[in-house]
Amino acid sequence: MASDKLYMESIDAGYLKEFEATVTSVSETSLFLNRTLFYPLGGGQNWDTGKIRWDSGELNVYEVRGRGDIEHFVGDDHGLNEGDKIHGTIDWERRYSHMKMHTAQHLVSGIVYEMFDGARTVGNQIHADQSRIDFNPIKFDEQMIEDLFQRANDIVEKGAQVTDCIMTRDEINSIMPPDRTNMNLLPSSVRNLRVVRIGDNIDLCPCAGTHVRTLEEIGTLQFLSKKNKGKGTTRVKYTLKD
Repeated sequence: MASDKLYMESIDAGYLKEFEATVTSVSETSLFLNRTLFYPLGGGQNWDTGKIRWDSGELNVYEVRGRGDIEHFVGDDHGLNEGDKIHGTIDWERRYSHMKMHTAQHLVSGIVYEMFDGARTVGNQIHADQSRIDFNPIKFDEQMIEDLFQRANDIVEKGAQVTDCIMTRDEINSIMPPDRTNMNLLPSSVRNLRVVRIGDNIDLCPCAGTHVRTLEEIGTLQFLSKKNKGKGTTRVKYTLKD
């Protein structure tokens, strides 16, 4: 049975920190819940950590994985059983860092596509302290990097709302080119997609991750490094400063 993913209900839901749930099944080291705020590894975004409490105990959630039924790894001899009621609390500092980093990734990916002849995002990894994006085809020089991060920070300073909605593939393709939204990477069987939009289509992209409400929350994007990954792919690493 698939877990209800509370964090996907809206942009605002990404700000929730606590929830109640029922254990639906267990293994020696993990448990499954009927509903969860814990974000699992996926879409380039790292998982949430936090705590699960119940009447007779407390556990640290150290890893979260899965797509349909979300698996919460809590270690050996956890003592929970199917039907138990729990109270979950996510590590807010880690979650909020991921929200800011992931929103920044959308912004940078959109800017690179517009500024540099449709260079696509072909990979990304979102972490709390720093993140990376792989672009193709492109080879950045120093001036290109400077222009990219100046443009990104100018847009952040001006501010824009970040919203989400459900759209069909055709609706998305009528606004953004399919290669910009990497539509080919999404299962063709999925017709209705959760879309994250920045401002007036500064960026619009199908995404199941967590994001901030406004660009101002991101802070200042700071370039860390670039690396040639071969076959026209360049990896750019960045961090955020308050």
